[in-house]
Amino acid sequence: MTAVHPVSAARVWPLVLTAAAILLLTQGSRQSLGLFVAPIDQDTGLGVAKISLAFAIGQFTWGLAQPFFGAMAGRWGTRWVLVLGALLMALGTALTPLAHSSAALSLTIGLLTSVGAAAGSFAILIGGIARYLPENRRAFASGFINAGASFGQFVFAPVLQWGITHWGWVNTLLLLAASALLVIPLAFRLTAHLDAAPPATAGTDESLADQLRYAARDRSYLLLHLAFFTCGFHVAFLVTHMPGQVAVCGLAPAVSAAVLALIGLFNIAGSLGAGALCQRYRMKSVLMAMYVARALIVIAFLIAPKVPWTFYLFASALGLTFLATVPPTAGLVGKLFGPRHLATLFGLTLVSHQSGAFFGAWLGGITVSRFGDYTWMWYADIVLAVIAAVCHLPIVEARLPPRLATA
Repeated sequence: MTAVHPVSAARVWPLVLTAAAILLLTQGSRQSLGLFVAPIDQDTGLGVAKISLAFAIGQFTWGLAQPFFGAMAGRWGTRWVLVLGALLMALGTALTPLAHSSAALSLTIGLLTSVGAAAGSFAILIGGIARYLPENRRAFASGFINAGASFGQFVFAPVLQWGITHWGWVNTLLLLAASALLVIPLAFRLTAHLDAAPPATAGTDESLADQLRYAARDRSYLLLHLAFFTCGFHVAFLVTHMPGQVAVCGLAPAVSAAVLALIGLFNIAGSLGAGALCQRYRMKSVLMAMYVARALIVIAFLIAPKVPWTFYLFASALGLTFLATVPPTAGLVGKLFGPRHLATLFGLTLVSHQSGAFFGAWLGGITVSRFGDYTWMWYADIVLAVIAAVCHLPIVEARLPPRLATA
């Protein structure tokens, strides 16, 4: 067992702020890539369905890579995982303008960029610092870190749309590639803070293999996976195809950038609010409320006239729940299994999340190509949100005691 040390606010905040800044760069840009679907289609003639498949592969790859990077970070340290991710993300983004086939685009956007972003994602950052935070601060800290991704989307979406309009999509992607390299100095800063802060929680002798075996048989953990699938479907559909939805309604591309920016802006409040609510209410109840709210918001959007203000109000309301599911989901995994292997165990829930994301991005392209609009995708989104809310009812929100492999 490792010793328990109190961690002062003076040490907590540098960790949280630096992690949020990294997520701003890795996820803020990634969640705005849907703005490039139309320009890539216009220049390459690949078609929305093929481009959507490359983006869908990227969604799944991003999730699949996270538990592996989580295990690598636990074994060799967070610093070099973040540095490797920044280099891969920059390389994949820079090579994307050279991709003139579906296979090449799947390699750049679908593999290199997405794997790089995974190395600097939620599981690595939240899991990496969870052991250094007292339990009563983890939920809010997770929400604050998660807000970094939302603020990044708020910043990147209008900047990228302006760049596409004035500089062209190729030059804008090259600038985006350069911004990924800013993660490297932040990685050194983060790990310097980690080195200076002793773990705040006691460790256990339970190995990762032991926890994986127990997790595979835990009903609450498996239900979290099922619900998080819906979140991924919803998020990937929106960030990939909301510009297409705006175009189908005959509105200007500037509306798309504003919608993505508003989702990011309001999710800052949503992420911080989720972290605060999880300190007062059961995390599964917070998650249920979010999924029910999503279903109601989508229904209201479908009924409302498709004018710019409808999109803006929709983005603002939906932004409150967009990625705000991450803090309570990560918190529940931490409650079930403790913080030691959180990066890997939460990373595995993100595989489920990104499995849903694959279908959200891919089926969105197929739907609009076949039917000319996204109506059936919105219907699917409503049904899945209701199913996700119901999935949380049987979850037992209680910390499982440490177990030995022979148990």
